[in-house]
Amino acid sequence: MPEFRGTTICAVKKDGKTAIAGDGQVTMGESVVFKNSAVKVRRIYGGKVVLGFAGSVSDAFSLSERFEGMLNKFSGNLMRSAVELAELWRNDKLPRKLEAMMIVADERQLLIISGNGEVIEPDGGVCAIGSGGNYALAAGRALLQEANYSAEEIAYKALKIASEICVYTNDHITVETV
Repeated sequence: MPEFRGTTICAVKKDGKTAIAGDGQVTMGESVVFKNSAVKVRRIYGGKVVLGFAGSVSDAFSLSERFEGMLNKFSGNLMRSAVELAELWRNDKLPRKLEAMMIVADERQLLIISGNGEVIEPDGGVCAIGSGGNYALAAGRALLQEANYSAEEIAYKALKIASEICVYTNDHITVETV
């Protein structure tokens, strides 16, 4: 049975704002575009946290739900929630690794969380995940260094560039800023 996969997410932190952008393509297997208008970026925790996910769709939903549960448990503390979620894998309290990754942000922090229990605080104010992640990352870093755009504009433009290169990324782009 083919797997459904969500693809590219890019985040940019600049001037006290963090924007997370995601494309809308869901791919079934290796060759079928199953949906063009999926929304893979959303606000949680009363709108104070933004997350974007990539990877296996069912695993991405599971990862985001577990993270949201931790946010509620730890009063919205982004880092503590991420670390406690990661510890569930390290202590074998979760039955399997999830084939998904998330980028999460609040007004202070930006993190990448994997379905394998890793938590990474990215360098340089730009990060990206998913099949078009490297394209979006390169574009985002260049735009951050060389142009005078807002975090939201850079995240959007980086995703747009990735959509022109990666066959698993489209230009139906959602951006949320915190």
